[in-house]
Amino acid sequence: MAEDGFIWIYLIFFLIPLARIIPRLIKKWKKKSGDMPQQYDSQYHVSNDIISESSPKKSEIPSKIDSKPKTTEMLVLGQLTRGTNNFDSLQKILGIDTDTLNSILEDLEKNGLMRVEQKQGLFGQKIELHPTEEGIKKFYS
Repeated sequence: MAEDGFIWIYLIFFLIPLARIIPRLIKKWKKKSGDMPQQYDSQYHVSNDIISESSPKKSEIPSKIDSKPKTTEMLVLGQLTRGTNNFDSLQKILGIDTDTLNSILEDLEKNGLMRVEQKQGLFGQKIELHPTEEGIKKFYS
């Protein structure tokens, strides 16, 4: 096999990476098979021997942001304010067909709620969609 002086090479190139990979594989396997203990939701949590009440969950706090917009125009405007600036990603997230989304974006641009920027990228021209200040105000009002 190998001479006695070169056994450390096998240790470095085989055993050490294997020791890093095996715990990850075990964790992944347990997650898939459902053997990991289920975490419970508690109103209280303990940290450094201090018991404190956890903050209310986001779903328990009523707000205008959590309520779903009434129109698809507001859905699109909401995604634009959250940072989605690509036509394909908007279509994928919202599940709207191409023609409908195109007409909504044209209406938003015509009303001054959205602006279109054309940039030259590495692979050609790139079109980015950004909400205007009026669009952000309309969405959050």
